[in-house]
Amino acid sequence: MTAPWRERLGATPGLDGRTLFRVWAPRAPAGRVWAVREGDEERFELEDQGYGVFCGEAPIAAGEDYRLALEADAEPLPDPCSRHQPRGLRGPSRVLDPAAFAWSDEGWVPPPFAEQVIYELHVGTFTAAGTFAAAGEHLSQLAELGIRAVEVMPIADFPGLRGWGYDGVYISAAHRSYGGPEGFAAFVDAAHDAGLAVILDVVYNHVGASGSAALEAFGPYLTDKYKTFWGKAVNFDDAECDGVREWVAQSACGWVRDFHVDGLRLDAIHAFHDLSPTHIVAEISERVHTARPGAVVIAESGFNDARVIRPREVGGWGCDAQWADDFHHSLHALLTHDNDGYYSDYGRVADLAKAYHRPFVYDGQWSPSRRRCFGAPAEDRRAEQFVVFDQNHDQVGNRARGDRLARRIRPLAAFCTLLSPFVPMLFMGEEYGEDAPFQFFTDHIDADIAQATREGRREEFAGFEDFEGELPDPQSAATFERSKLRRQGEPALAELYRRLLRARRSLSGEAEATFDEAARWLRVRREGGEIVCNFSAAPLLVEIGAGQRLVLATDSDTRLEADAAALRVAALSGALIA
Repeated sequence: MTAPWRERLGATPGLDGRTLFRVWAPRAPAGRVWAVREGDEERFELEDQGYGVFCGEAPIAAGEDYRLALEADAEPLPDPCSRHQPRGLRGPSRVLDPAAFAWSDEGWVPPPFAEQVIYELHVGTFTAAGTFAAAGEHLSQLAELGIRAVEVMPIADFPGLRGWGYDGVYISAAHRSYGGPEGFAAFVDAAHDAGLAVILDVVYNHVGASGSAALEAFGPYLTDKYKTFWGKAVNFDDAECDGVREWVAQSACGWVRDFHVDGLRLDAIHAFHDLSPTHIVAEISERVHTARPGAVVIAESGFNDARVIRPREVGGWGCDAQWADDFHHSLHALLTHDNDGYYSDYGRVADLAKAYHRPFVYDGQWSPSRRRCFGAPAEDRRAEQFVVFDQNHDQVGNRARGDRLARRIRPLAAFCTLLSPFVPMLFMGEEYGEDAPFQFFTDHIDADIAQATREGRREEFAGFEDFEGELPDPQSAATFERSKLRRQGEPALAELYRRLLRARRSLSGEAEATFDEAARWLRVRREGGEIVCNFSAAPLLVEIGAGQRLVLATDSDTRLEADAAALRVAALSGALIA
């Protein structure tokens, strides 16, 4: 049997100004669903195909707006599979025809993932205009720097006009304030023209509270069986979950197929609650790889479990790569001496030394902050299956004031990250020393949700010993404006990033680390060179091999001694020797 929910859901435009509508709506009260044309409100009843699926053609053309009615006299609602919400979460859906997009990327092949350098950006704050079109104007500069892929923070339609995007509701609709679906397609095309792959951050573990009621009117998209930090979990294994799983899988496939996206980053898969025989992450990976061969699936996973990136044939979930928070935490704690929350588990040079081999510092041993053993070994996975960073939207934006790394430690942080054997990711602006914060901002359309967000933010930081003063109001437009890149930075740091990205290409192979905890130095050998890191507040003298030379240093005070048998490494700095 081919289950009816497996067919293409949503609005599929056809010939002669007609569109095929298919919706999964097992909660339709009378077992009837109508497509409603916006404007004249004419209704077209869809045929019941069983298992809660309703389907039928209606004379509504591509570019026209519509809603779906679940009762004869009820207010019609947006399509759960909407591809465009031109008037926001509670406005009508619009029939989208992806075949009408103008593409010039025929023959495009993304760089191999192992060779990528990823650049994470938030469309709304990356430029003053905050649109796909404005962001596209900077793509050639990123490519010239040595970036090979851009990772776009979530664009699925979310409440209001500004936000991080992690409270999206219509998971297949590019947000209108950024330029909508046509704008996103043009951005992807421009990225490919510049030689950049595009990775899209997608959120399938929960939906924004402002739109949950509309979705749940159609069916059990969410479940009370589990909870997430953000509210109800998406229903991946409870009663009537099949249509929900298909809703998510078709969304993932639509981004890579219709928008030519080269990969997806799955947000917080540790909040995907699923005891099905085939985990939803494994299903998404398989479906995406089938829909667009060569597309990558990257997981943000809090499990420290290589099962996520093992192939399906050996019991894995088939993701191509995953974020590696332990590398960040080890480096951050060393550089900043932060010890709040999860940072209390880190801070030793030994942690970073271990992370250079495989970035699960916790791979089965006791974690003090969790008060349990945590993680599993990842020896069988390749280094290029891990994405590392010294900054990202979470690690900057989830700080009380969204402040970036202090200027003094930025060069060493970049040095450690960009010369690692893993796939590095930069957070927008760090490549030139951007000082604008990236703060937590929202534009909730419901007053009670807006107030709850403010209060939750205050409670989150109430226990932080080093925090004083007022938090930025997430609902204030000023918080959003304050987070826009100013594009003013440090010329010396910008030049260092260029040199590091060039030097990265001369290194290859696994990392072999040695260290001295008391002296706070770390040496990492790779094919093509050796990196030396000094995490102390005093200069460090290290012996070097005969014939080795200084390739680059993060501090001009680093130099070879007169006899060329030792290297004097400045405090809080790094040097590459070969």
